[in-house]
Amino acid sequence: MDQAASILKLLGDKTRLTMMRILADHDCCVCEFVAIFEASQPAISQHIRKLKDAGLVKESRRGQWIFYSLNQQFEHFEFVQLLLNALPSQEEKLTELERQGKRISCE
Repeated sequence: MDQAASILKLLGDKTRLTMMRILADHDCCVCEFVAIFEASQPAISQHIRKLKDAGLVKESRRGQWIFYSLNQQFEHFEFVQLLLNALPSQEEKLTELERQGKRISCE
């Protein structure tokens, strides 16, 4: 129960919840989240740090960029996946990034 409450508290933030829903379908880098949420890089990095510290998100380096994805090895991944699957897709946010030429640009 404590673990579920901690996860739900962390995902109670709309930005983090939206990030997680996006990551359910696509790996993303900080620059993409900055563009999607129209937020500062430090603010986005704080959200990612919290998700990473909890074990929900992992990172991988691709060249000079770091991409984030859901941590499928997370102890309660099935619970998190169940929650995320109940939410609407955020595909339109990534489609809009592509239209603007900002998808995985990291420039």
